[in-house]
Amino acid sequence: MFSLNNILYFQAGLGAMANIFLLFFYTMIILCHRSKPMDMISCQLTFIHTMMCLTGGNVWLTDLLGSLNIVNDFICKATFYINRVMRGLSICITCFLSVFQAVTISPNTSLLAKFKYKLKKYMISSFFYFWSFNLSFSINRIFYTGAYTNMSETNQLKVTKYCSLFPMNYIIRGLILTMTTLRDVFLVGVMMTTSTYMLNILFRHQRQCKHLHSDSHLRASPEKRATQIILLLVVFFVVMYWVDFIISSTSVLLWMYNPVILTVQKFVMNAYPTITPLIQISSDKRIIIQKKCKNYASRYFKKCNFPLI
Repeated sequence: MFSLNNILYFQAGLGAMANIFLLFFYTMIILCHRSKPMDMISCQLTFIHTMMCLTGGNVWLTDLLGSLNIVNDFICKATFYINRVMRGLSICITCFLSVFQAVTISPNTSLLAKFKYKLKKYMISSFFYFWSFNLSFSINRIFYTGAYTNMSETNQLKVTKYCSLFPMNYIIRGLILTMTTLRDVFLVGVMMTTSTYMLNILFRHQRQCKHLHSDSHLRASPEKRATQIILLLVVFFVVMYWVDFIISSTSVLLWMYNPVILTVQKFVMNAYPTITPLIQISSDKRIIIQKKCKNYASRYFKKCNFPLI
């Protein structure tokens, strides 16, 4: 279990550092350069993933604070609530990202074309709605989470070393699970629909380019590259999200957490927010160009014996 915990710490640390770097990059792009609407969505998603890595499975905060003997009800409630809110925001923003890209690449003759301007216009309002909805939707975590005690008669469900879920009424438990499932099924359904739509557009575009003998233009298309990355992220997100959802829902319904299964869930929970920034960093040409410019500059200064600032 010690080695598994080390893997979780490494995963959370890698994800946090990659997301913080990406968050700084997108913030600078938005504040100092002419940013794209996609940058606003990516910045939101990066901040959410940073918080997920820090609170996912409570690997970082509760374990760190627990080792300092300062874990209490407030810490457990705060970390569980923040993580649940970020988890909900992650699926909402990822769905919004998929819809936005589908509308962006849609032909001008399609029904989605009329939403291109509206999506950009109401983007900030959409973010406000996503945050308000998930902050209120996850409020139950505050009431049913707290510091773990050794009193067996309370029938607590121990989730981490220092925090646990308190028992709740079967009706309330079923209602929460039903509402969460409906939300997730709807959003995943929208993501899969937009993904299928984007794949259809890409295939049609590829056939047209092959017919016109301009396949090199298709490969160089930034829209195609961005769409492929989003499709990859959506598919990966759907797989990881439902594995996490099945494990957590089954454990809550059976009111039993196996330590090994809990460790697997923590790993799966942090997989998407860890992998996503690495894919974005490796695929964003602006980051790659900046790295190349720095490398060329450093070589030039060394060659000319100029001091590097």
